[in-house]
Amino acid sequence: MTARLSSAFARARNEGRAALVTFVTGGDPTPADTPAILDALVAGGADVIELGMPFTDPMADGPAIQAANLRAMAAGISTARIFEIAAAFRARHPETPLVLMGYANPMTVRGADWFAGECAKAGVDGVICVDIPPEEDAELGPALRAAGVSLIRLATPTTDAARLPAVLAGASGFLYYVSVAGITGLQQAAQASVGAAVAKLKAATDLPVAVGFGVRTPEQAAAFGAHADGVVVGSAIVELVGNHGSQAAPHVRDFVASLRAALNAKEQVA
Repeated sequence: MTARLSSAFARARNEGRAALVTFVTGGDPTPADTPAILDALVAGGADVIELGMPFTDPMADGPAIQAANLRAMAAGISTARIFEIAAAFRARHPETPLVLMGYANPMTVRGADWFAGECAKAGVDGVICVDIPPEEDAELGPALRAAGVSLIRLATPTTDAARLPAVLAGASGFLYYVSVAGITGLQQAAQASVGAAVAKLKAATDLPVAVGFGVRTPEQAAAFGAHADGVVVGSAIVELVGNHGSQAAPHVRDFVASLRAALNAKEQVA
């Protein structure tokens, strides 16, 4: 399964650009609307897609994604529906990597082996669990690795050299660098600080490094893409879904296309 992730980053690297990683909340505005939004991400040029698993207490997320969680849960999203959406996406898009992003409770409440098995059956390539630290890897990591699903870890501005080896141990797919010490969507790190942080991370791992949190515009994506292997855009897309509801897909496609064009142009002239 991880081959799709490695291939996506390798393809972007061969094209001289950072990979575009996009995030949307599963079930927002309704479970029936999510497939068209996922298709719009692909049509716009996303290299990797993160599908958020709604949760009642999304502690790392800002107002836009919190609101999306509430909309999705009110519309009846469930873990079972997330896997149905994922499996249908895989059937439509055999090559595009799909990553589930969320919190420990929905991932472990039925047991880690069950969750990992469902990921494998649905064609999910990787999992980002925000609130299981590396020191508690046994909660989910072994089950995912046994099922061939990448465990994608988070590094932050406070991840020092002493802790980084623990973050990298057992990680695969890519390393997600959270560029600000805060919640999604509200802040943006300085480009120079991101460049220095990514350089340190790349010196410690062969995994691709993708930068996220606070990347909202094509210009910001291009600036961070000059340093990283990937750029993650989430809240800005989720806001489009919140604003346009069931008519969001074409707006999402056009915005994602603008991000991809900026990454292409930035790398061509770098």
